[in-house]
Amino acid sequence: MPFAMTKGEREKFLADLHVGIVSIPEPKRGPLTVPIWYIYEPGQDVWMMTGRNSVKGRLLNQADRISLCVQNESPPYQYVSVEGPSVVREPEDLRGQLLAMATRYLGEEVGKQYAAANPGEESGSIIVSITPQRWYTVDYSKR
Repeated sequence: MPFAMTKGEREKFLADLHVGIVSIPEPKRGPLTVPIWYIYEPGQDVWMMTGRNSVKGRLLNQADRISLCVQNESPPYQYVSVEGPSVVREPEDLRGQLLAMATRYLGEEVGKQYAAANPGEESGSIIVSITPQRWYTVDYSKR
C-alpha cells in the first residue's frame, strides 16, 4: 500500500500524543468502542488504565484480544490501528502511573492537579496492556 507507514513511522506515530479509541469484544453485541488515554514506547506494549468496575473494565477482564486506533483528525490524515492480546493486571504504582498518564495528556501543572483530585484506589483501578501483533496504518502525507 503506497500510504502505509514504515515500522519506525508507525511506532513513532503511536507513541505521539493521541486519544486512542479502544474496541473490546462484548458477548452477543458489537464491540464496545470508546476513547481512552494510553502510553506507548516503541517496541513495548501499549498500556492504559481504567476502573475495574466500569463497563470497559468488566469487558477487558473477559477479553483476550482488543484493538486500539489513533488518528490525526485534520489533513493530512494519518492513523495507526493495532490489535493483539491483552493482559489485565493490578497497578504496580497507582499514583505514579496515574500521574504519568495525566501529565502526558494534560501537561505538568494540570496533570498534577488531576492526579491529586483523582487518586483512585488500588482495588478500583486496573492496568491493561496490548501487545501489538497486527498493525494497520495510513499516512496520506505520502501523496
